[in-house]
Amino acid sequence: MSEERRNRIEQELRERLTAIHVDVIDESHLHAGHAGARDGGGHFRAVVVSSCFEGRTPVQRQRLVYEALEDAMGSDIHALSMRTLTPEQWTRSG
Repeated sequence: MSEERRNRIEQELRERLTAIHVDVIDESHLHAGHAGARDGGGHFRAVVVSSCFEGRTPVQRQRLVYEALEDAMGSDIHALSMRTLTPEQWTRSG
């Protein structure tokens, strides 16, 4: 289930943000016993690279990610930390 959920999250981000790179890591095992984990929501860390982020503040970028995942927030996802980059920033970061 966990791998399936992670794959769905990656696919949503790729499609909705036309992302050129998405990496989602399931960190749910690090939060066993946490209230959100007991309710079935996972803890994830994501790197998303998209031209949709160009000219936007970090908060605006996060909002785009949350909007892209609105169906999964609260059910599949309890917590999400993210790094949002433009393609240029991604290239510079190596």
